Amino acid sequence: MIPQSLEKSFCPYCGEPIELLIDTSITEQEYVEDCEVCCRPMVVSCTVTQGFSDEALVSVRREDD
Repeated sequence: MIPQSLEKSFCPYCGEPIELLIDTSITEQEYVEDCEVCCRPMVVSCTVTQGFSDEALVSVRREDD
């Protein structure tokens, strides 16, 4: 089973709350995901600190920034 974390953020376009499922086995990742509400592409950047309990630091920005 892949270690995962459900993280909450806000869409940089419409401002609606979103949930992101992060694979915590990868320490640094960046990918494009469409907003579940407005369907615009946003860039998700994530850094995972691995240890006793993996902690994910997630940032979301517009694709055109």
